[in-house]
Amino acid sequence: MSLLNRMLVRGTVVLVDSAKKLQALQMRLTAGEVKDGLEHFEPYGFTSNPLAGAEGIAAFIGGDRSHGVLLVVADRRYRIQELKPGEVAIYTDEGDKVHFKRGRIIEIETETLNIKASTAVNIDTPLLTQTGQIVSQGDQVAGGISQIQHRHGGTQPGNGQTGVPVGGGG
Repeated sequence: MSLLNRMLVRGTVVLVDSAKKLQALQMRLTAGEVKDGLEHFEPYGFTSNPLAGAEGIAAFIGGDRSHGVLLVVADRRYRIQELKPGEVAIYTDEGDKVHFKRGRIIEIETETLNIKASTAVNIDTPLLTQTGQIVSQGDQVAGGISQIQHRHGGTQPGNGQTGVPVGGGG
């Protein structure tokens, strides 16, 4: 086996231990060789837990097979295809995706989107549109006016209309 063949090897994921600071994978390499504890190097700020059957490229520095590292792991079974040049996407095997499209559009597809913020969620846009039903357990503030605690001017008894909100509670 040549030194180059001993240094870079293609394989498939068998098991993943994502509890470590640098996750360790068990890979089935070419010629049926199984290697445990291959450290998976990932780009800063990005991580994943690859599924069994995903493919990877393992490197063995100097051809020494005692300690290998995974340079990249990909999964062609779930990869989003036909992105336009310059587009970027993050995806899962369940079909969830965040797609950075041309024209500065970000498209998120998922069944449920949960946003958790410890202080506030701020949206700074001239137009906000929404479809579907709004279900809220808390207050909404629009234009500085609380949707729950606001007051109206020009109220009259009976079934007449009130005046516009005059603020308060926001």
